[in-house]
Amino acid sequence: MNNRFRRAHALNFALVFIAVFGLLQITAAAQTRARNTPPAAAGLMASLPTSDAVAQIKIKQLLDEAMPRILASNPSRLAQVNASIEEFKTRTGLDARQFDQVALGAKFIYPSEGVTKVETVALAKGAFSAAAMVAAGRVATNGKYREEKYQGKTIYIFTLDQNIQLLGVFDFTIHELAATPLDTNILALGDPDGVRSVIDATRAAKRANAELIALASRDPNAVIGFGANMSEQLVRNIDIGNAPIGADLAKLRQVYGSVATTEKDLQLFLAARAVNAEAAKSLGDTLEGLKQFGALLVGRLSGARGVLAKSALTNLQIVTQANELQIRTAVPQADIGPLMGTGN
Repeated sequence: MNNRFRRAHALNFALVFIAVFGLLQITAAAQTRARNTPPAAAGLMASLPTSDAVAQIKIKQLLDEAMPRILASNPSRLAQVNASIEEFKTRTGLDARQFDQVALGAKFIYPSEGVTKVETVALAKGAFSAAAMVAAGRVATNGKYREEKYQGKTIYIFTLDQNIQLLGVFDFTIHELAATPLDTNILALGDPDGVRSVIDATRAAKRANAELIALASRDPNAVIGFGANMSEQLVRNIDIGNAPIGADLAKLRQVYGSVATTEKDLQLFLAARAVNAEAAKSLGDTLEGLKQFGALLVGRLSGARGVLAKSALTNLQIVTQANELQIRTAVPQADIGPLMGTGN
């Protein structure tokens, strides 16, 4: 599964700030909520191949708890989400509701100047039948599939050539989807090369990504946790349209964070590790300045977008500790639902 993001030459950095930190308002209380759910199994991420970024998602908690609360005020959008899950099942033979957790591994590749290509592989853990999945996949793809033997495993490769909408939110194009059961309750998904790399990783004596996994697992109660290494080339390819901010971002070496929920709020924590304390402080000062500037723009936003932006900016906390910049925020879930699936 390949995604591509190119330079965005016309970005307005102030609006980007509001959008990004509106999302960041998702975690201000990540450390103080009363909820005590079981920690996600780091073992699932430990089976990923060597990656530049890793993430873990508690799919069942996301679908059964978080999504219904977020979309409680937007029933039509919730219906679209449920319909898209069924469509994904029909077209791929995979039922997202059958998985408890998903682990993602991504590698960044730079095929040409200014272009970043992301190669992603996924591990899904939960209740599923490999035989039933293959049978459904054969029907869904009209028999356009092949089987490949690799290191004692059978890889099922389905030719889709389709745009897939996942959870009613994420659109992506899949040419070939490869899948192989690693054991009775873990399925590897991705393009054929990615799935082969997962099989190789499970046979390796030493598992990869230990540091990134530790970062992604910082908050055991989070619905989503992630960790990534940041190269200068990666940051350079993400052109935000503002040279001073770009210079600060170029000094980042790692980012990690989490998304969590309470009964009322959606919470986000984001941390960025810079080359030194001075670089972290410089970025923190820049963001504090943008926070003040953002407060002026929030007043111009109307409707649901204005409500969300104001809440996000009000709760935003920016803290610098040594060479690490930390951002925490939270927004009421009820403020997010009205914006999902709209052009507002």
